[in-house]
Amino acid sequence: MIRMATIASGSSGNCTYIGTEDTHILIDAGISMKRTAEGLHALDLDFSDLDAIFVTHEHSDHIQGIPMIEKHHGLPLYATGGTLARVKAGDAKGVIRQELIHVVRDREEVTVGDLTVRPFAISHDAAEPVGYRVTQTAGNRQFCAAVATDMGCFDERIEQSLSGLDVLLLESNHDVRMLQAGPYPYPLKQRILGERGHLSNDAAGDLLSRVLHDGVKGVLLGHLSEMNNLPELAYETVRVEIELSDTPWHGNDFPIDVAPRAMLSRVLTIG
Repeated sequence: MIRMATIASGSSGNCTYIGTEDTHILIDAGISMKRTAEGLHALDLDFSDLDAIFVTHEHSDHIQGIPMIEKHHGLPLYATGGTLARVKAGDAKGVIRQELIHVVRDREEVTVGDLTVRPFAISHDAAEPVGYRVTQTAGNRQFCAAVATDMGCFDERIEQSLSGLDVLLLESNHDVRMLQAGPYPYPLKQRILGERGHLSNDAAGDLLSRVLHDGVKGVLLGHLSEMNNLPELAYETVRVEIELSDTPWHGNDFPIDVAPRAMLSRVLTIG
């Protein structure tokens, strides 16, 4: 059995829980230790239950809670070499102990308890960003979840990394028209729209339609822009993209939820 839920999801902070009965990990810790603890408590967990934190990249909305968590709880920390170099550079007080640091590499599997975690490279304006595919093998069955956010674009390699999933957290960051007409300065708009920026609602629907299959149990749309998106718009755009795709699936064939910015999402459970 795997459970997945976002504790926070958006430009102001990101933190995702994935776990089994025996193993519990966070992907990113971009909110305060207090807020992270509140999210864990809502899942009937505490920091003492956690086995590791995996980091997607070094932007503050993904790592700002890590120094305090490491100072008080000393959890194993996994990230790419490029990401870890930036995280350590920002650790002015040296609270992240070297023996807790583990380097991950694109498509190389890491085992933590009964979870197998496989990072996959993504396109974003960070040092060495990745998404994560997390698998539990129980007897002759596998349960798979993935986190795929902060991507300016996707390709066949990312599609492969997201194939055969049971549950997925997928970025649906902005509505292109809202962004273009909004108050952001032109360079920021171009950054968000670029290949190292963020996935739009339309692109999220396109990617989702390519990786859907009969076994999908649930999808969370995450990392929504507060200024350039609306939960209802993200949901409806993604649903329509699936309807218009060449796949046999329809927008209502699978449970699709929008992850809240600052509270626990619906818990997706498989197995």
